[in-house]
Amino acid sequence: MTENEEIGYGKPPKQTQFRKGVSGNPKGRPKGSRNVATVLARALREKVIVNENGRRRTMTKLDAAIAQLVNKSASGDLSAMRQLMGLAGSIENEVPISIKKEMTEEDAKVMKNVLKRIADCSNGGTK
Repeated sequence: MTENEEIGYGKPPKQTQFRKGVSGNPKGRPKGSRNVATVLARALREKVIVNENGRRRTMTKLDAAIAQLVNKSASGDLSAMRQLMGLAGSIENEVPISIKKEMTEEDAKVMKNVLKRIADCSNGGTK
């Protein structure tokens, strides 16, 4: 160590610093390996062929999954309704303004009844 070499916070001694081109974590994540979010996003973007109203249509797996969830919910599947309400609640602030509209009085009644049924089933009742 030389006299004029400054040592302190953010300035370690030269002999303890990593050499150029040498990683501090040599057994770390290999380059090119993907994390779960990347793999999931890629899988959800894959295309599938779906029969819809007697017509073959190509859509992403994400679109198909959400369409199935909405259809099951509309047919009265309470589990699907819970999942859909949770999903809708989590993305409420992300919905484009053009899709948002004022809820009519009839819409409010329907939603109130749906939420009541969900709450009743969650409390052990069956309907």
